Parts: sequence; structure tokens; C-alpha cells
Amino acid sequence: MTSHPITRIGCCLAIIAALGGLSACNKDTPSSTVDVHGDLPPLRLTMTRASDGAKVTANDYRGQAVALYFGYTNCPDLCPMTLGNLAQALTRLGPLASRVTVLFVTVDPARDDIAALRSYTSNFAPQIDGLRGTPDELVALTRRYRVAFTAKPKTTEGDYDVSHSSAVFVFDRMGQARMVITSTSDIGAVAGGLRKLIAPSSTASTMGLRGIGHAPG
Repeated sequence: MTSHPITRIGCCLAIIAALGGLSACNKDTPSSTVDVHGDLPPLRLTMTRASDGAKVTANDYRGQAVALYFGYTNCPDLCPMTLGNLAQALTRLGPLASRVTVLFVTVDPARDDIAALRSYTSNFAPQIDGLRGTPDELVALTRRYRVAFTAKPKTTEGDYDVSHSSAVFVFDRMGQARMVITSTSDIGAVAGGLRKLIAPSSTASTMGLRGIGHAPG
């Protein structure tokens, strides 16, 4: 029996709601990926890139597999862990890593200026682009993928409360959403999923992603 379109959309929203829950930035979770091919909108954004200060859109990343992650440079644990794991996955891809870009979008633009983002992302891998948007640009992007975040000062001067989704959204070379990674702790699985997305077009166009990234057992 074919699923009704409304039922399919409802299931997708439930998945993303679970993935988009706020993280306290202090722990990781067991590895898991969710196939979202056909369920999430294609990549669309307008942001400022930290490496060169250029205004970029999704078209600037066409032809690359893109991993989209939201965080902030003062994150104590989860952000550096996630970016570090993604960097290790890129290393495992060898020369193929040049076909992947990780977009690290700050949810704390009040403190994360271009210089801070550029310095932070340079600690991980050259394929990681730090992106900073205006409040409207950030809200538009997070709403598009139903990502929850908060970033507000505490009463103590200079101290902030920041929470954000831990999910990594992965898009193929045409900008189509393909999977959501709920944890990057299984680096081999992450690398394997990315490798299938950057396979030759004759193969990638016929390959689904269901089951990619799940550890055996």
C-alpha cells in the first residue's frame, strides 16, 4: 500500500522534530543516520563566508556534497567534537575529500564575527567553511530545516546561554537533502555515507542511502 503524502510529511516532521531538539553542548549520542531523501527541501541559504568575507548561496556549493551543521565557536564540547569527527571522516576519504564541504553556521552571530569563525574552523579541516548570517538569514535557514536554537545573554556580564540542534544535514552534489546524521561518533559510517554521495554520477544517481551509516548489530 502506498503511503498517503500527508502521512509521509507527518512522519518526516516527527523525525526532524526529534533530531532538532536542543542540545546542552555537553555530550554526544550513539551513531545514527536517517534517510531524508525526498522529505526535506533542497539546500538554500544566503550567508557570509568567514574565509573570504564573500556573500554565498547554495549555488556556490553546487557540485559538492554538503554537510550542514549549526553551532558556535564558544561551544565547550559538542561542536568541537562534531567538527573533529567530520574532519576525521574527511581524512578517511583521501583525495575524494575535495568533493565535500562542511558548512558550520553560527547560531551566535552576536559574538561570532567573521574573524572568530575563520580562526575557529581553521583548527579542523580546510573543507570546513564557517558561515555567519544576519538575524533574518539565520532564522530563514533554521526554519527551513526546523532547527531549534537559543542564544541569549545571562544576567552575568559576558556569560551566555546557547543551545542548538546536534543534527548534521547532508546534501548531495545537486543540493538535494539525502540524510541527517544524529551523531558523528561512528567516523567510518560518516565517511562511508559521504563516499556514496560523491561517487561517479552514473553510480550515485541510482543509489539510495537507506541504511547508510548504521553500525552493524
